[in-house]
Amino acid sequence: MKVVVLTGPESAGKSSLSRALAERFNAPLVSEFVREFIQQAQRDTCYADISNIAEQQWQQELAARALQPPLLLLDTHLLSNILWSETLFQQSPAWLETALLSQKYDLIALLSPEGMPWQADGQRCQPDLGERLKFHSRLDDWLEQHQQPVLHLSGSWQQRYATLEQAITQLLGSA
Repeated sequence: MKVVVLTGPESAGKSSLSRALAERFNAPLVSEFVREFIQQAQRDTCYADISNIAEQQWQQELAARALQPPLLLLDTHLLSNILWSETLFQQSPAWLETALLSQKYDLIALLSPEGMPWQADGQRCQPDLGERLKFHSRLDDWLEQHQQPVLHLSGSWQQRYATLEQAITQLLGSA
C-alpha cells in the first residue's frame, strides 16, 4: 500500500486535487475532518476542540489504512492539525506529533499557495497570501526537519495535477 498526503495552506488546491486523483486512480480518499466538524458545530473551533478533531482525522486515516488499498490518498494529515492549532492557539496537543511520526507516508505533496486564487468559503481564515506563504513555510520546515518524502507543487491546478499524477504513477510502479 502506498499512502500519499496532500498538504498546504488554504486555497492551494488540496481538496479538488485529491478528489480528482482519487477518481483517476480509483483510490480511497480520507477528507479533511475539520471541515465536517465546523459544518456540524456551526461555530469556529476552540482549543478544546483540537484533540477531538485530530482524533477523528486520525481514526479515519487508520480505518482507511486497515483496508490496505494499493493507493490511499489523504486530503491532509495530523501535521495540519498541529500547525493550525499552533497558529490559532499557540499550542497543540502533545500526542499529535507522536501519532503522526508513527506512520509511514510514501509521498507528501506540499502545495504552494502561489498561483492559486484565494477562495473564501466561510471556513477559511487566511485571505492574505503572506499568511498562507508563512504557513506553507512552516509545513515545509517541519517536513524537512522530520525527513519526510516531499514533492513541492506549484503552478496552475493543471500543472499540479499532472506532476502529482506522474509521481503517483511512478510510486505505484515501484510497488
